[in-house]
Amino acid sequence: MEPTLSPSRAADFLTCPLLYRFRTVDRLPEPPSAPAARGTLVHAVLERVFDLPASRRTVEEAVSLVPGTWEELVGEDPELAQVLAEITPGSGGPLPAPDLDGWHRSAARLVERWFTLEDPSRLEPAERELYVEASLPGLTVRGYVDRLDRAPDGRLRVVDYKTGRAPSPAFEVPALFQLRFYALALWRSTGVLPSRLQLVYLGDGVLLWTDPTEREVLATERKVRALWAAIDLAGRTGDWRPRPSRACSWCAHRALCPAWGGTPPPVPSAEGPAVVAPAQVALELPGDRVP
Repeated sequence: MEPTLSPSRAADFLTCPLLYRFRTVDRLPEPPSAPAARGTLVHAVLERVFDLPASRRTVEEAVSLVPGTWEELVGEDPELAQVLAEITPGSGGPLPAPDLDGWHRSAARLVERWFTLEDPSRLEPAERELYVEASLPGLTVRGYVDRLDRAPDGRLRVVDYKTGRAPSPAFEVPALFQLRFYALALWRSTGVLPSRLQLVYLGDGVLLWTDPTEREVLATERKVRALWAAIDLAGRTGDWRPRPSRACSWCAHRALCPAWGGTPPPVPSAEGPAVVAPAQVALELPGDRVP
């Protein structure tokens, strides 16, 4: 099995090698979080808007999709319902309707903000939730693109929705790494370099975009290959050292982290039922969302 890498797992390792190990090697479970669940809900609604005829792609129609979409998501993954207790202090059993209504409204506000940034009645995406995959020497890169737009002349625009706030200028380059990763996968698999990469921040209504050059995407490829080499080295040496940062405050595995007085579980052995060699670990989790 050839090693594979996705933007989410790459971001994990860049944030903290131990986090990467917990999620990818140990495969430790993580409870759903309210921001991630809201992101999944909003992404699903924005995808479904394009199932409607252009004339019906209005803000009212989009908002009306929120309750039914949430109900379907919970039906597919009942654990998602736990996030309502997380955002309702003292809630034990089933939540009263006002709390569920408040959850719907919190997602609806993000959907409404999207309409201030883009007009879906004038868009006909070439692809939605597009799986992309490409082979590099010794490594496969892959992931899911929220939306791919194709102009009449064949130019491509990669669009990714974020339900959080836009980064400060100092952090724009790391934020765009995910999209350059997708550009690399598309370019290597189709031969077409996307003309524009666009992040849509629904938390504060900001569009962040860049027009990638071949030189920039080649630089991304070098970074991805170097990153995989670092991951592979960590796997072979067992050196998954933590990298404390502000992200620790919302890490689901903080209690196991030695930086916070915890003890990680033993690295699974090759004989264990859930173990694969480091170079065989699939580094992509379909459907994961980074708000």
